Amino acid sequence: MRWVFRLIGAVVAIAAIAVGALFFLPGERIARIAADRLSEATGRAVTLEGETSISLYPVLGIATGAVEIANADWSEAGPMLRAESLRVGVTPGALLGGEIRITDLEVVGPVVRLERAADGRVNWDLAGGDAQAAGSGDAPATQRAALSLDRARLRGGRLVHTDHGTGAVTEFDDLDIRLRWPGYDGPADFEAAAKRGGAPISVTGTLDAAGRFLDGEVTALALTLETEGGRATLDGRAGIQPQLQGLLELEIPRTGAFLAALGMGAVELPRGLGQSIDGTAEMTLTEDMALSLRGLALDLDGNRIEGAADIDLAGDVPRISAEIDGGALDLSALAGGSGGGTAGAGGGAGGWSTAPIDASALSLANGELALRADSVDLGTLRLDRTRTRVTLDRSRAVFELSEVRAYGGLLTGEFVVNNRSGLSVGGDLRAQGIDLEPVLADTAGIDRLSGSADARVDFLGVGGSIDAIMKSLSGEGRIETGRGVISGIDLDRLMRRGDASGGTTIFEAMTASFAIADGTLRNDDLAMRLPPLRAEGEGRVGLGARDIDYLFTPVLLEGETSDGLAIPVRIRGPWANPKIRPDMEKAIDLNLDAERDALEQEAEDRLEREIRERFDITPEEGQSLEDAARDKLEDRARRELRKLFE
Repeated sequence: MRWVFRLIGAVVAIAAIAVGALFFLPGERIARIAADRLSEATGRAVTLEGETSISLYPVLGIATGAVEIANADWSEAGPMLRAESLRVGVTPGALLGGEIRITDLEVVGPVVRLERAADGRVNWDLAGGDAQAAGSGDAPATQRAALSLDRARLRGGRLVHTDHGTGAVTEFDDLDIRLRWPGYDGPADFEAAAKRGGAPISVTGTLDAAGRFLDGEVTALALTLETEGGRATLDGRAGIQPQLQGLLELEIPRTGAFLAALGMGAVELPRGLGQSIDGTAEMTLTEDMALSLRGLALDLDGNRIEGAADIDLAGDVPRISAEIDGGALDLSALAGGSGGGTAGAGGGAGGWSTAPIDASALSLANGELALRADSVDLGTLRLDRTRTRVTLDRSRAVFELSEVRAYGGLLTGEFVVNNRSGLSVGGDLRAQGIDLEPVLADTAGIDRLSGSADARVDFLGVGGSIDAIMKSLSGEGRIETGRGVISGIDLDRLMRRGDASGGTTIFEAMTASFAIADGTLRNDDLAMRLPPLRAEGEGRVGLGARDIDYLFTPVLLEGETSDGLAIPVRIRGPWANPKIRPDMEKAIDLNLDAERDALEQEAEDRLEREIRERFDITPEEGQSLEDAARDKLEDRARRELRKLFE
């Protein structure tokens, strides 16, 4: 036992002498040793400025003045880290085992500058001798113990991230980080708070085995990210490469504020596309920044979607490949809130909405999205079962409509929304078996024409609101219908009695082509069959002005009460309440012209009969009366001349 006590006493004495020798060293000497050691570990020049002091009670430790860690040699932004002061406390008892246990670490007023060069290099890629050694195998026990922290705090900090490739600069102020890591292989709890543009951000979490995490292994992680806009939590596993895998839960009532707080820009998504987000997904993030979402189930402003997505986060803009299934989707906000052509902000009564359309969300990502939905409400259009593929490339979205059931028919083609240099919309659409009455009511507020139609339209509109787009429309198209009904006028009664008050007209078929320029549709070849009538039409439809000036001319066919009697009908006024009246002036002109033509023809026929009878002229087959008369006169003249010489 005496040898045991002697051995313990010797160890204590040796430890006391070692600690005493440390305290008798000048502070500047200790600072220089610490700076050299940090320089070896980081591969960057480390400078400790100001007075360096040692404390004995209540904590054994060292405090320094300003601290700097040099930046990468290609950076011109100054030091990568500069802090006002650094304080480190250790446990003396740990020295008995040859270890240093850090009980307290505090960094005051740090400014951290993170940079990505245009060629992809990053300034936080540190490579030092010890760091490289540690990466090649297990760290020595003393090094591992030196990395254990009972309490660490970084307060009053500022973080600046600069991407020289895009020119984007993101800043976080009032940075405060707290870390509790009592054992190298044990769990580490952390809390971080910061502000960006005045918006607070907080991150809290627990890393199950922090030491193994730093050694490159994957360990359990619970993480919560919270801003004024909402909260995101992850329960899963993580690695330092980085690697993440686990269940992601989102509770974000204000997506715009959430993204802005994270430095992703002040983007306000249209209602229905995620102004609020609530949902879950199984998330996997690999070290090459490839994000995979499986079992995706989200509620976007009441729109419920399910599916899967792969997102490449390595580039300047995320690239998405996704397949989404939805139920009844409400995307009416994409129409600027017009909801079927009603007046919007500043639109005035009966006008299109002048509310600005925010299409900035088109710049958030590139990629492809396959969408299947039971129904889609687009404000001015209401679609049933929809199968479409969306290609998004540099603020330009192309919707390939492989199958869209709408208004009792099938819609196919392509629709484009382009926000690269101002907003424009265009399309090349084909419709089969579309019910005219509801589609015209939804898009133009017209409810007087019904029937099933096949149509095509090629169009382009430019502007920042529905009003501007409609007034700029250009394009062309054609429509063909079968049996249908025109409400508000009975053409048969109009033709027979001259009564244009109310009623309906049933027609057998209709065809028309049209051209669009500056928001005005013009047509001059409308043809309609409605026995015992036929009808023609020509005029203009103001798509931007929401008015109409159209001349519709029915003709009562011969064999009825009149021989080809025509009574044109003028349709003029706003879409909401156009006036439908017979155009009597035009009717008189048309019918008098027809009568005049008939009289002229009758006079010509009578004159021809008189000439034939009086001069006994009978034209040969294919010969005109004039030629026959000339031949007969020439023959008579020759006979008279011969008599003179006989």
